[in-house]
Amino acid sequence: MAIGTFARKLFGSANDRRIKRYQPKVDAINALEPELEALSDEELKARTAEFKKQYAEGKHLDDLLVPAFATVREAAKRTLGQRHYDVQLIGGMVLNDNSIAEMRTGEGKTLVSTLAAYLNALTGKGVHIITVNDYLAHRDAEWMGQIYRFLGMTVGTVLHESSDLDRRSAYGSDITYGTNNQFGFDYLRDNMKYSRQDMVQRGHIFAIVDEVDSILVDEARTPLIISGPAEDRSDLYEQIDTYIPALTDADYEIDEKQRAVTFTDEGVEKIEEMLEKDGLLKGGALYDTENVSVVHHLNSALRAHKLFTRDKDYIVRNDEVVIIDEFTGRMMPGRRYSEGLHQAIEAKEHVKIQPENQTMASITFQNYFRLYDKLSGMTGTASTEAEEFADIYKLDVVTIPTNRPVARKDEEDEVYRSVAEKYNALAEDVLECQERGQPVLVGTTSIEKSEVLADLLTKKKVKNIKVLNARHHEQEAQIIADAGVPGAVTIATNMAGRGTDIQLGGNLEMRVETECEGLEGEARDKKIADIKAQIAADAEKAKAAGGLYVIGTERHESRRIDNQLRGRSGRQGDPGRSKFYVSLQDDLMRIFTPDRMEATLTKLGLEEGEAIAHPWVTKALERAQAKVEARNFDIRKNILKFDDVMNDQRKVIFEQRLELMDDDNVADTLKDMRIDLVEKVVRDAIPPRSYPEQWNAEGLAQATKQFFNVEPPIKEWFEEEGVDEEAISERLLKLVDEAAAARLAQFGPEVMAYVEKNILLQSLDRLWREHLITLDHLQKVIGWRGIAQRDPLNEYKQEAYTLFEGLLEQLREVVTTLFFHTNIEVRPREPETPDPGELEARHNDPQTGRNQVRPRALATAGAAGGAEAAAMANGAGAAADTLDPQDPSTWGKVRRNAPCPCGSGKKYKHCHGAF
Repeated sequence: MAIGTFARKLFGSANDRRIKRYQPKVDAINALEPELEALSDEELKARTAEFKKQYAEGKHLDDLLVPAFATVREAAKRTLGQRHYDVQLIGGMVLNDNSIAEMRTGEGKTLVSTLAAYLNALTGKGVHIITVNDYLAHRDAEWMGQIYRFLGMTVGTVLHESSDLDRRSAYGSDITYGTNNQFGFDYLRDNMKYSRQDMVQRGHIFAIVDEVDSILVDEARTPLIISGPAEDRSDLYEQIDTYIPALTDADYEIDEKQRAVTFTDEGVEKIEEMLEKDGLLKGGALYDTENVSVVHHLNSALRAHKLFTRDKDYIVRNDEVVIIDEFTGRMMPGRRYSEGLHQAIEAKEHVKIQPENQTMASITFQNYFRLYDKLSGMTGTASTEAEEFADIYKLDVVTIPTNRPVARKDEEDEVYRSVAEKYNALAEDVLECQERGQPVLVGTTSIEKSEVLADLLTKKKVKNIKVLNARHHEQEAQIIADAGVPGAVTIATNMAGRGTDIQLGGNLEMRVETECEGLEGEARDKKIADIKAQIAADAEKAKAAGGLYVIGTERHESRRIDNQLRGRSGRQGDPGRSKFYVSLQDDLMRIFTPDRMEATLTKLGLEEGEAIAHPWVTKALERAQAKVEARNFDIRKNILKFDDVMNDQRKVIFEQRLELMDDDNVADTLKDMRIDLVEKVVRDAIPPRSYPEQWNAEGLAQATKQFFNVEPPIKEWFEEEGVDEEAISERLLKLVDEAAAARLAQFGPEVMAYVEKNILLQSLDRLWREHLITLDHLQKVIGWRGIAQRDPLNEYKQEAYTLFEGLLEQLREVVTTLFFHTNIEVRPREPETPDPGELEARHNDPQTGRNQVRPRALATAGAAGGAEAAAMANGAGAAADTLDPQDPSTWGKVRRNAPCPCGSGKKYKHCHGAF
């Protein structure tokens, strides 16, 4: 026996030991139950105010955990008729401890979240509960909200259609439900607003993420993007699309592992001929810099035709291309692929081509969720991604024991030579199950496969087949509710994130809702009693037949998705069974398992029409899945490394922007910019250690006119005896200050304060937007530097830093130029705030949203000195007796060009005020 195995048997695993540590608290909560049962509803509700008071007086949340959890359990019994199991109490403690609670399907994760949410909501700072779709957010807020409201807590929900007013109210609640996309987009939108009052979120304190593996792993592969429409190129997409069908297999190469396709040399030659004929080829070759846009369109069209399949990756409905989520099989209306791919698919399918978009703000889920002071999550399948959760989010995965022992039998995979043989065997198995009354759930990976299988089962005389995929999305709840009825056969395209359990015998709530509509009083009660009796009888029949039988039609790339499918069977100790039918023609087997697999299986006795079920085969498949998971993790990690570079800049920009919004008067910031710019233009005209005859009088005169709208006698100044750079700077600055004072006198301080703030914020918007596009382009080409033995990430960091410095320098020039050249017309105004309905929110590949973006909205800051930038020199700084050179928090506002209070002798902008 291995030493590790022996140690685990002797001491228990780390997971077992952690679960054991929670047991004393579980016992303490159970001990309080009789006492709380004796309280009236009002007395139970009053405990919330008492807990809040104790927290305000200095008690830690951990000190309140036992009485708070006991209170929630009692409230759940009185409102929902549900009592938290002991294992659910442990799950709540895991959530409170910044960890992920891995709980099997049917163990009541939704109820578990109420414990940690209530406890952390006592701080008054707000708790966010994140779900995978609007339906679950609304359902859980109403369902679990009964507990919170009973205990005096407020509950809010953020949905796709919510207005800014509704969102602000929802985020102001003690507990807020919503999807990952809505929370992330609201964060981006808030940093595009022009005043604090228009922002909707109030901080990121504690979040509980439901289906945490789906949100923090699967959906985190691509960033959230808010974008606006770019130039319409629909004609070019349509023209380029006509070239692709003319290509042969020799003209391109497909890499299925990387999901990539590229032109071969022969393909490039053929494309060049077609482009030249149509007058689209500039220069002599396709890859000349003049043809960058055409190459972009060609690559998008090639991907659309060769990598994306109708009814698998997307469907066409109402003359619109709608993406299908590969993990849930759901349609995602409004979401669009990025980088022109969606337009290329629209051209391929000959539907109306929507304009491309340009990025205005973006963030990855990794960096959004790392904003939270405290993060936790729950799911049925997290242990396979434990390394990623620990590495990226610093989250431990804790496997919670089931309330009742699992009775499901997971059988070895059956492997066939071909898909046809596999489907035939599967159909015979389903028919046998139906004959003995066993409910069957068949999991497929695409719409096309679900419908092919449904046709085959119908031909085999299988009855009552229900198909759940993107085409039948509207009937989802009803199909799931009936999936546990004896003899039911349900074919589902991916079961991840459905948020609904399959209950043996049927779902009582769904049947009452549909069958008791219009009934009241005794008639309704009698009908409900009849339904309950029928469900109980059907449940016994289903159990006697073996419980729910889950069949997988092929292995998914991720073990988690397979486990989620299996987890639909065997809930709360019910009997169940699961098996995967696999063929050598399946994508995973074909692409990722060794070429010798078929020869090995033949040696093991695999004949045509027969199957083999062997632990070696199952292990080989799991190794292939582990390889794919590791590769995907590396891709996500690499994306995050690059985004971390942008994130550092994003933090500076967003934080500085908040400071500027809070500042009623940004005149000092603009003055600092003017001083810096005067120094720069004089330095450019009078290089260090140069002779007067080398000075550039004409260049300085042009610059002063361009930036400051003044025309000083530069030539006369330069011809004066003994004049130097410092004297020129002082004279120019005096003139510029006089011009600024004249504008202030002309329009008044109130108007100028408004103008200055808007010039500053809108200039930041535009420059940050351009900076994001530049960084995006840089990231796509920086990998080529690896050929020169240079690390692309380090190269990207250096280039991005240089670009950021350039942004700040350009900001000074743009803001100063606008200040002196803008014509001001004073008239009554109505306050404006960006409407989230006018912004396009996209989750890149796929991305969300279909609305237009208001051009002015994106914001960044970072000019002019940050939170501490402003004015010690003119008396706005800290008093001398309170200033501590070692403690920046005592310095107050410091002018950019004033000496740094730390005593270094440098200007503040070159010391503690530097970016």
